[in-house]
Amino acid sequence: MKLHDESIAHLARIIQMAIITGTDIVDHLRMIELVEKEGFLFLEENYKKSQDSNLQEMIQKASDSLIKEKE
Repeated sequence: MKLHDESIAHLARIIQMAIITGTDIVDHLRMIELVEKEGFLFLEENYKKSQDSNLQEMIQKASDSLIKEKE
């Protein structure tokens, strides 16, 4: 089996998040949920939705924080 491009991109994102937040990458990697389709490993749909939501929330918080600093 091979990782699908979507899964590879997700790995890159969680590595970036771990660096930015100063968290252990191992914790992020342990949470990944994958499913096999046609010989490729894809992100499990509920996991993907949850991670996308968490990322959007983190971006919103960072944006709100920058706005408050400018005020």
